[in-house]
Amino acid sequence: MRSAPLGFFDSGVGGLTVVRAAQQLLPHENIIYLGDTARVPYGSKSPQTIREFAAQDVEFLISHGVKAIVIACNTATAHALPTLRRKYKIPIVGVIESGVKAALSDPATDRVGIIATRGTIRSHAYQHALALKKTGILIHDQAAPLLVPLIEEDWLDHPATDSVLHTYLDPMVEKGIDALLLACTHYPLLIPKLKSFLPAEIRLVDSATTCAEDLKARLTKLDLLNASKKDGSLQIHLTDLSEQFEALAKRFLSRPPGKIRRAIL
Repeated sequence: MRSAPLGFFDSGVGGLTVVRAAQQLLPHENIIYLGDTARVPYGSKSPQTIREFAAQDVEFLISHGVKAIVIACNTATAHALPTLRRKYKIPIVGVIESGVKAALSDPATDRVGIIATRGTIRSHAYQHALALKKTGILIHDQAAPLLVPLIEEDWLDHPATDSVLHTYLDPMVEKGIDALLLACTHYPLLIPKLKSFLPAEIRLVDSATTCAEDLKARLTKLDLLNASKKDGSLQIHLTDLSEQFEALAKRFLSRPPGKIRRAIL
């Protein structure tokens, strides 16, 4: 099982930021990625529909012989992770637990800001997890629906993006947040921008990096790390192929993605 690939899935290509973080931490692991681009976004779907889609995604990855699965999607983690863990014996990691743990890693943290898609904010998954981990913590959440399209348009340095970020984040800064949880896998691409105008004392916690760190810890504990010293391979499968998705995949990975395959669920 150690040489078997890791499986990652997301509703689109944003989860490739989690793959990129995993490749940096676990360079010898082979990875199979499934992006359900034919049905993106999951955030506008009902919780039951999201659970059904997520189960189909897991079945696809299991059929490819993966040894563990990462839900590289905040919405799917929020609505489907408990159900998937009950249904399947394979280790399954989500992006929420690790992000919450990292946000609270500094004992002095008592005000946490969260930005995410509407679906993730409405699920209250992060808010609930934070409150369970630390009594009395103040949580300031903000749905940020304009950020994903701006990122996908590659408008990272556009004045419109600056304006939108200030609109979403200035109220949190005024409330004195200690940490900002980037609860969407698209948002790591905004980190350089965020560092340029947020106060230096606000810690940025991105769900991609923290999830990759959690994955490495779990694989180590289960003795599932690949013993090979060769660079790991990456297979990308999308349920809908387009030039846009291929271009986005390249940007999210910061390297050529190789041949992208069509997946049928």
